[in-house]
Amino acid sequence: MSSVAEIPEEREDHFATAETLEALAREPAVAVEPAVAPATGQDRLFALDTLRGVAVLGILLMNILFFGMPMVAGFNPDAGGEEKLLNRITWLVNQVLFEGKMRAIFSICFGAGVILLTSRAEKRGGHAEIADVYYRRNLWLIAFGLVHAFFIWAGDILFSYGLVGLFLYPFRKLRPWALITIGTILLIIAFSRGAIKGVMLQVLPEKAKEAQQAKSEQKELTDEQKKILEAWSKVQGFIEPDEKHMKKDLDGHLGGYWNLFMYRAGFVVRMQSIGLYTGTFFDVGSMMLIGMALMKMGVFTAHRSNRFYIIMACIGYGIGIACTGFVAFWAVYKDFELLKWIGPYFLTYPFGRLFVALGHIALIMLICKNARLPRTTAALAAVGRMAFTNYILASLICVILFEGFAFGLFGAFERYQLYLVVFGVWAVQIALSVVWLHFFRFGPLEWAWRALTYWKMPPMLVRRGENLTPASA
Repeated sequence: MSSVAEIPEEREDHFATAETLEALAREPAVAVEPAVAPATGQDRLFALDTLRGVAVLGILLMNILFFGMPMVAGFNPDAGGEEKLLNRITWLVNQVLFEGKMRAIFSICFGAGVILLTSRAEKRGGHAEIADVYYRRNLWLIAFGLVHAFFIWAGDILFSYGLVGLFLYPFRKLRPWALITIGTILLIIAFSRGAIKGVMLQVLPEKAKEAQQAKSEQKELTDEQKKILEAWSKVQGFIEPDEKHMKKDLDGHLGGYWNLFMYRAGFVVRMQSIGLYTGTFFDVGSMMLIGMALMKMGVFTAHRSNRFYIIMACIGYGIGIACTGFVAFWAVYKDFELLKWIGPYFLTYPFGRLFVALGHIALIMLICKNARLPRTTAALAAVGRMAFTNYILASLICVILFEGFAFGLFGAFERYQLYLVVFGVWAVQIALSVVWLHFFRFGPLEWAWRALTYWKMPPMLVRRGENLTPASA
């Protein structure tokens, strides 16, 4: 908007008389903030930034396994080294409280950001501009994600967020119950896929045994039996990798950069195509829509009552930990033999992770609402304001530590030892965020993303005496 004068709300009148206009002309001009502009300190929500900070730090609790170990370690705690007890305890705690839950919170925060961005601009009259800004923002996120996935780390989520985000704009005006309904439908689709996969993995060993028997008896195999043996070979290669599979994984990570690039590229292409369209889209989309609904319900302002958040936490933890705890118990009961407990895992995963995530959200909102742990929440909010930068920073640090072209520590740590690395990365992220935001308005990648989105460079330095403390701090 190019106007430099703002008509006071109580004086605004589409049928103003000449006398009214003359009176208004004599009033001093007041600078108007552009309708569509990057959010600065006062536009932000402290509680939402705190939550986002928790999520971006928490994601590393699972990602560290894939930075530092072969992929089989994600499901098999005994693949995490020789120390079985500590590695199993580490796996169990992550499985019940964090695995998938931090990514769910991050996705929910992204959905909340959709409402925050669009509603703020539309409230200021930027209806015509916000669609361009919104879609340009997501297209640039897709570009950042591709660079991150191919050149830094294959486990990127930015590409998926940007792509799924393209579909969310038309839903921004829906009521919370409608957003939750659509999100739940997507979640049920994800659940159905998981259920089918779980059932298939339960019956696959027996069918593979029958096909193998037929092969050993030199009988002609049907097309279905050939597919079963091929699928079983892939499953075995993942859950019980032989020396050949392990060597391929180690060589891929411990060689030079070009070798790593080529090894990573095949995985990225699969995950960002078939993996995205058949699974990630429904997972991420459901969480984002639920985040949009929670934003409209005022959950992320931390202004709902203590009773509301306590009930939310009890329901979230009650249902979620019942699901994730059962899976953990069943895994222990089956001595972590993957095919004997993976079925219940797939059946409970979508809803278990969502409800535990809701419990975490309620707890963090309670802490922010009641001004508990002010220094801790302020530091976490700083991390959340630089979530993009901190997400990429964690990848850069871990790639330098673990990949062969740098320090080459891939496969060198026990599972539980990797969390010492996590705590070290957290310390760097928190300290850097707090110090950086003392001098600058945005993180470096946040600034670049905004500049590309709005086609102009927002001011970077904090002016002396300027207060950029987020709202509701």
